[in-house]
Amino acid sequence: MKKPLILVTADVKDVEGYHWHAAPSTYLKAVLNGASAIPVILPSLGEELNFDDILDQVDGVLATGSRSNVYPALYGAEATEENGPYDRDRDATTLPLLKRAIEKGVPVFAICRGMQELNVAFGGTLLTEIQEMEGRSDHRAPTSDNQDERFKIAHPISIGSNTQLKSVLEAEKVEVNSLHRQALGDLGTTLAVEARAADGTIEAVSVANAPGYVVATQWHPEYWVKTDGPSQKLFQAFGEAARSYRATRLKP
Repeated sequence: MKKPLILVTADVKDVEGYHWHAAPSTYLKAVLNGASAIPVILPSLGEELNFDDILDQVDGVLATGSRSNVYPALYGAEATEENGPYDRDRDATTLPLLKRAIEKGVPVFAICRGMQELNVAFGGTLLTEIQEMEGRSDHRAPTSDNQDERFKIAHPISIGSNTQLKSVLEAEKVEVNSLHRQALGDLGTTLAVEARAADGTIEAVSVANAPGYVVATQWHPEYWVKTDGPSQKLFQAFGEAARSYRATRLKP
């Protein structure tokens, strides 16, 4: 069987007068090597795209993390300079893409910003600057030019029983990294909490009664997919879901 095609979301960057649509290589390599699939970057062209036509030709969707945040007006909050940067083109693409992919049963793996997009797409809200909230830990990355230091394993999470995540990781607790200053607030319709940090921060969600595979994590398993067991299991499970979906999609 040919390898499945995984659609990877793109950030829009202004560089030398051009609008670049790009995704970090860590996600692309995690799809290629961790999920044993072929990554294909989807440009963030919003309403210019026909999501049904696109999703009919792929076997999974990976929503990546990003420095940018979901635009607050999309979940009933006010945009501020401190809460930025924003990427309105990505919002206009990824939110409807995720919702339609899940409706069609296309496997979805959403990471960091991707998990936050998933929540907003289903009507949920986000909490901003959670390190300033009473009782919350500081979930931001260490200040460093060394990526291994920024993405180091930082704290444990507790995984709920009878969850998709527990079936994938085969554990009730795992250690994860932490590089975020936002978190999920009110859950979107049909979203279910899969794991939490010790301070109550939601670390993983799924979509109840989704017709296909859906897992979303607040942490970044793509970075340590070569060496970290839980990270490997997450991308292997996503790849298996994509292969199974592809077999069904291409069945005569």
